[in-house]
Amino acid sequence: MASETVRFFSVQIALLAVVLVLHTYIGLHIIRRTLIFSDLVLDQLAAFGALVGIGLGIEYGGFQSYLSSTIAVLFGAFLLAFIKPNNKTIPREAVIGIMYALVLAASLLLSDKLRGGDAYVTKTLAGSMLWVTWPLVCVTVVVYAILLVFHYIFRKRFIALAESPSSVKNERLWDLLLFATQGIITVLVVPIAGILLAYAFLMIPAAIAAMFTKRWFVAMIVGWVCGFIACLSGLCSSYFLDLPYGPSLVLSLGIFFVVAVAVRCVCSSYRQIGVEG
Repeated sequence: MASETVRFFSVQIALLAVVLVLHTYIGLHIIRRTLIFSDLVLDQLAAFGALVGIGLGIEYGGFQSYLSSTIAVLFGAFLLAFIKPNNKTIPREAVIGIMYALVLAASLLLSDKLRGGDAYVTKTLAGSMLWVTWPLVCVTVVVYAILLVFHYIFRKRFIALAESPSSVKNERLWDLLLFATQGIITVLVVPIAGILLAYAFLMIPAAIAAMFTKRWFVAMIVGWVCGFIACLSGLCSSYFLDLPYGPSLVLSLGIFFVVAVAVRCVCSSYRQIGVEG
């Protein structure tokens, strides 16, 4: 029993430590460019691709299921990169929100026609962390390492997209590469973590970091540390209190975010008092 507990925690902690590195970095880009719903679109597309696979007789969570999800998210990445309203009265985020609603509606309609469709929808939302194994962690480490190297090599262009997009040549191409990266990590995470937790991984640690610093490297460290501690707390509460895994981690991350907001407000108040004094 003790060895099983150690195995469970070691594999979960290893996966969380790896996942949060790239998710925090991509999340910083998404927050600083105010493309908040883009991850939900890609998360839902990954789920939709998996549901399409089920409809074609493909086992959920298998290689072919991951492949169908990858095709769906790459198509979504293309749309996110190239559908960019020129009319300033229609913000880009509104178009992204509409895309999410359409993909969600399509997923619900498709699941209604699948045997056990409701159960599969629940899986896509909440995930199934019991699927996590060392081979899956190793695959995730390799893919994430490749993507991190890619982003490090081209970091100046990606950062320029967030800070001064007008200075970037072939802006839509680099947008596509950013969204494609976001989509690939989504494909890996959604089947095991679910849509809600995948979105929380990407947004909450980055949002916490963005409140305290504008420096990219420092923000990554702050976001990773806060996200990892929050996820570790959620993992422990889920295991020892017999609570659902995904919602426990989402709630724990949310609590850390609320605490960070409170700390930020207190720091701002003290700074204001110091200025006035």
